[in-house]
Amino acid sequence: MKNIKAIIFDAYGTLFDVNSAAEKCKDKIGDRWEGFSKFWRTTQLEYTWLRSLMKRHKNFWQITEDSLDKSMKAFNIDLSMKNELLNLYKVLSTFKEVPETLKKLKEKNFKLAILSNGTPLILNELVKSNNLDNLFDDIFSIEEVGIYKPDSKVYDMPIKKYNIEKNEVVFLSANTWDVSGGGNYGYQSIWVNRNNGIFDNLDYKPINQIKNLSELINII
Repeated sequence: MKNIKAIIFDAYGTLFDVNSAAEKCKDKIGDRWEGFSKFWRTTQLEYTWLRSLMKRHKNFWQITEDSLDKSMKAFNIDLSMKNELLNLYKVLSTFKEVPETLKKLKEKNFKLAILSNGTPLILNELVKSNNLDNLFDDIFSIEEVGIYKPDSKVYDMPIKKYNIEKNEVVFLSANTWDVSGGGNYGYQSIWVNRNNGIFDNLDYKPINQIKNLSELINII
């Protein structure tokens, strides 16, 4: 991979484990915690796409709360746990290889950034709570353009900020639709396939597939 000027990461599911909030409550939720967490995440994403199509924008934190309400009802979880789950979502854990990988990339003088659906406040809290301060050059939020991924306006933000070509960006996401969104836009997209998933048929094939971010060091 040559002439790479920026490495850009999706946040949720790529850097930060979206299941870690529910996992920390598994003693209260019980064996259903994983199914509940996946339902919450799926509903959250569906709401971003539907609101973009309807042009009824709400920020990602409001959508996270709305999708949690539905998920708690669907799994019959005590509503008194809502604030606890939301507070844990603000401090999601990173996947274990993330801090060390980011440090190694920073040492190689790559420009590093996050490009996420999340709100600026929550994204900054996530970075700070996981001691990732000073590793990212920028944290791009879709709130700047008011529409969710995979709209091209989102992927356009780093290009405008850095004044670089689309193919000078390596973009990483664990979400296949996001990999396709960035790839169809013009990024060199890599799929972080943490769970041995199947890639979606969305007119794009990732330039590489890795199991976790540590494998990026060997191909970049």
